[in-house]
Amino acid sequence: MSAHKIIESAPIGAIIAWSDGAPRPPDRHRKKLSAWKENNSQGRLIRKQGAREGGAFDAEANFTLHEADYGTASGIAIRVRRTFGLRSALQFTIIERPPIGSARVFDRPGDYGELVHLATHRAAAEEWLSRHGYPNAVIDIVTAAEAAADAIEGRDAA
Repeated sequence: MSAHKIIESAPIGAIIAWSDGAPRPPDRHRKKLSAWKENNSQGRLIRKQGAREGGAFDAEANFTLHEADYGTASGIAIRVRRTFGLRSALQFTIIERPPIGSARVFDRPGDYGELVHLATHRAAAEEWLSRHGYPNAVIDIVTAAEAAADAIEGRDAA
C-alpha cells in the first residue's frame, strides 16, 4: 500500500508497518541489519497532515508514526518518530486498527493535534490525562466507520 493510501484510509492510532522489500540480513551482520531496520519497521500512526502551501515553502502531505520510546521507569529519554511524505518509495501495511470504542488522546485540538495516548475507553483516557500534563488535550472516541477495514492492501474491502 502506498503512502497516499495510508493518509486516505488509515485511522489515527493504527499500527503501520513499512518495508523496502529487501530480505532481512543475518543477525551477525550488525551494520547491514541496522541499515535494513531503517527501512523495515513499524509504528503507531500519531498524526496525518495535508499539504501546505505558503510563500516560498510548500510541504507535501505526510504522516508521522511513533516507532519507539527509550528511557527508564521514571521517564522517557528519547521518543523515536518517523515522518513519511507522499513520495516515499516504501510500501506500507496496516497491521492493526484501533478497536471500536477506544479513546484517542490528542495533545491539542485541530489539524495539528498529535496522538499522545490510546486508551481502551473514555474513562481510562480521562484517568491517564489526570496523571499527565496536557492542558489542551482532546479525547476522541474511535467509531465503527474508522475501525472498519476500508482498504486492505490496496483492494476495496467486501
